[in-house]
Amino acid sequence: MTTELIRQKLTTELNPQLLEIIDHSAAHAGHAGARKGGGHYNVTIVAEIFDGKSLVQRHQLIYAALGDMMKDEIHALGINALTPSEHTTGTTNE
Repeated sequence: MTTELIRQKLTTELNPQLLEIIDHSAAHAGHAGARKGGGHYNVTIVAEIFDGKSLVQRHQLIYAALGDMMKDEIHALGINALTPSEHTTGTTNE
């Protein structure tokens, strides 16, 4: 359920060409954040909106798109945010 909500919010706000979401929550079952209901996720997102943006700015766009989910539903979020050209060439903005 949370994975689909993450997908919906990121798709609506950032219009990605590629969006992969991996739920690692089960591996963190005893973790304090997991006990409160927050999951552990990794996202790979390729979107034109990241063009010309720093890594910090890209992460800020993702956090803004997810909004209040970052307070409760998501305890940890790994982010790989790329422009289409970075994804094609294998380069990153790090």
